Amino acid sequence: MLAAERREAILNRLRTAAAPLSATTLARQFSVSRQIVVGDIALLRASGQAIDATPRGYLLRRAPEGETYTIACCHSAGEMGHELNLCVDHGCTVLNVIVEHPLYGQLTGQLQLSSRYDVEQFLRLSSQSGAPPLSLLTEGIHLHTLLCPDRESYLRVCRALREAGILLEGQGES
Repeated sequence: MLAAERREAILNRLRTAAAPLSATTLARQFSVSRQIVVGDIALLRASGQAIDATPRGYLLRRAPEGETYTIACCHSAGEMGHELNLCVDHGCTVLNVIVEHPLYGQLTGQLQLSSRYDVEQFLRLSSQSGAPPLSLLTEGIHLHTLLCPDRESYLRVCRALREAGILLEGQGES
């Protein structure tokens, strides 16, 4: 298979995937190294394809169904799982985490967490990798973009996060 054909096949595989696909999974499928797949994804992105890299693998960005909201939170690293589970338990998907870095400006990490299983996998990867969460760069202050089925779901998440002492004041009050 030629490189251009492989990239088109990877793109088609991402179009039909129900969940993120890791570079290792794609490498096995196309009988190439993981690094070849990483390069292919880079070239596909450079050509304009909206491919996100999440902690669980690559995902073709789709138009969101529902309403997106941004929330500001502050908590310790130990409360990260509780925060994320509160969001998904109320029917919302945590699309990303955003922090303000003094040198680089806004840094965004793609999450795409929509269930307790997703959160558990993310926390396991966080623990295994030893990589600190982005929010440690900002003493726990960070933003999340949430995809919620409706405004009521967003308001429920805000109430739950406020009760847990995680939500910064003045959000989701109406």
